[in-house]
Amino acid sequence: MECKEGDGMKLRLVYSGSQGGGCPTVYESDQGDNVVVQGDLLTDTEALDGLKDVLPGESAVLLPRRVILEAARRMTS
Repeated sequence: MECKEGDGMKLRLVYSGSQGGGCPTVYESDQGDNVVVQGDLLTDTEALDGLKDVLPGESAVLLPRRVILEAARRMTS
């Protein structure tokens, strides 16, 4: 799903693994069953080469496993 400027998406903070703001953070979107993740941009070329079917406009971010697991726990409880 692509979110275009002007769509007015609202985000709800689910979990942040950061102590002082910033990343890594997970949000729920008010538009459908979508989640937004905030993390450090993946720049390692070997890792990027291992990604499958990355389309124009897509990027990958790096999140600690604990952030994903805690966010999933909070969204399902």
